[in-house]
Amino acid sequence: MCGIVGYIGDREAQDILIKGLSRLEYRGYDSSGVAVVNGHLEVRKKEGKIARLSDDLSNKTLEGKLGIGHTRWATHGAPNDTNAHPHVSTDGSFALVHNGIIENYTALRDMLSSRGYSFQSQTDTEVLVRLIEDVIKETGLSLGKAVRQALSQVQGTYGIALVTEKDPDMLIAARKGSPLILGVGDGEYFLGSDAAPIVEYTRKVVYLNDGELVIVRRKGFKVFSVDDVKLDKTIHELEWDLEQIEKGGYEHFMLKEIMEQPTALENAMRGRLYEEDPFVQLGGLMDSIHRLRNADRIILCACGTSWHAALVGEYLIEAWARIPVEVEYASEFRYRNPILREGDAVLVISQSGETADTLAAVREAQRQSIPVYGICNTVGSTIARETDAGVYLHAGPEIGVASTKAFTAQVTILAQLALKLAKEHQMADDELRQIVTELKAIPGKIAEVLENASCVEQIAKTFRYASNFLYLGRGANFPVALEGALKLKEISYIHAEGYPAAEMKHGPIALIDRFMPVVFIAMQDSTYEKVVSNIEEVVARDGVVIVVTDAEEGQLDELCEHVIRIPKTHEMLSPLLTVIPLQLLSYYIAVLRGCDVDQPRNLAKSVTVE
Repeated sequence: MCGIVGYIGDREAQDILIKGLSRLEYRGYDSSGVAVVNGHLEVRKKEGKIARLSDDLSNKTLEGKLGIGHTRWATHGAPNDTNAHPHVSTDGSFALVHNGIIENYTALRDMLSSRGYSFQSQTDTEVLVRLIEDVIKETGLSLGKAVRQALSQVQGTYGIALVTEKDPDMLIAARKGSPLILGVGDGEYFLGSDAAPIVEYTRKVVYLNDGELVIVRRKGFKVFSVDDVKLDKTIHELEWDLEQIEKGGYEHFMLKEIMEQPTALENAMRGRLYEEDPFVQLGGLMDSIHRLRNADRIILCACGTSWHAALVGEYLIEAWARIPVEVEYASEFRYRNPILREGDAVLVISQSGETADTLAAVREAQRQSIPVYGICNTVGSTIARETDAGVYLHAGPEIGVASTKAFTAQVTILAQLALKLAKEHQMADDELRQIVTELKAIPGKIAEVLENASCVEQIAKTFRYASNFLYLGRGANFPVALEGALKLKEISYIHAEGYPAAEMKHGPIALIDRFMPVVFIAMQDSTYEKVVSNIEEVVARDGVVIVVTDAEEGQLDELCEHVIRIPKTHEMLSPLLTVIPLQLLSYYIAVLRGCDVDQPRNLAKSVTVE
């Protein structure tokens, strides 16, 4: 959460900062600000989206070739001009932006107040600024060394960047728990919370690890540990390109990413899936398959949409590989002191690879000496670097806050992993070949569903004013019901709940009336007759039913007011198809309600704070 951008070089910083913040706005959009050095330090910040800041700067530009910027997702203090970043030292000589949470900020603030420091904002970030000031005052250290010493007193997480008018050839950044990337150009450097603000200018990047601080000058950079040990860093090549982070003619990133799913899934399978032996090759897990195959239990940890993908993965792995699986909320995993045994394996799932709760789960498992594997989308992310091994989605950047193509790509990777483990557990080649053939056909079938998007849009027009929705599915489509409900909540602000269809009569059926739309997933599989019975129960109580099905015309057309038909596929792969109409339904309802689809209120794309 929150986005940081920085620049030092020979170009005007303001334009680079504003453009970078615009590309990071999915990380937070409560307020934004920039600080630029040109002989002296100038700061401009505004409540609201970056367009407000940009408009303000168009009236009076900030000249200078060194600067930092920030787009905020509020934690401490309401979104307003005062609480917006950057925060400035008392003498106005240096400015700091911060992503993360300083957990001991109250104690530090009390201590600093007793020393005579005053505070204008409610933020924990301003406390860090005053702490750095205090270190300089008490010790006479340079800014870089004072930052290191101040950070040693901080508890919590941070990604920070600083500039000072006292040294217009220096940009300082440090991280612990909040991602930072340094882009390396020719006599210029770019800082970002992720690659989005950097990729237009350079594909060469350095990933900062936790506990590292970088001092950047136009002639080069040096990375140190917080305890002042100089470190050697490798320069990596970005996979992203500029076109991938632009809307490409679509009204919203979310719609673009929904429509990209056939390509995203093809990329997730490319070079990994074969219709003959070996059937599945997951290079990132090549040396770990033996450990996973022989695991007594696989524990999947994730948050939000990734947790729903993990639930589908549980069905896939248990059905095909016959290995026990448990799915855990990463946000709860370490706090309940989980019991992990020698034969366990932990697999974490995160689109960004930076999710704070999921990263905490990685470290808890490692603390107990359990092997940890990762599935993530962002190359070079913290989870990708800290896990023992893993698999990338290769789905391309996902900018829309509501995850779509990452979900289907995660399920696709989990399906391939389940098949690989099934092969190791002696699933018959004929059965493997049949499933692989079906999986390879999924992108084309998703394209068929997307061609029918206008049908879903018409249904959305009917239900744009609904106050509540219920989503019901069985088997591997129960997690899809959860995901459909989450999407609607996230971007349209309509209350929605997902349940296993059979659980409806154990409580939720009390909500059913003619004003409660109920979305059923009713595939012609082993649960079909049971789901039809559940639909009958809703209809008997004047409920309005929308059904997603692969059944031909007949009984469902008589029972349900709205029928969305999708192609047939293998029962266990159906979540990859059934979720698509639910993504579209949430999208079109949100658009019709005038909601900000890509930047829904109170949310941010990458949850890097607990």
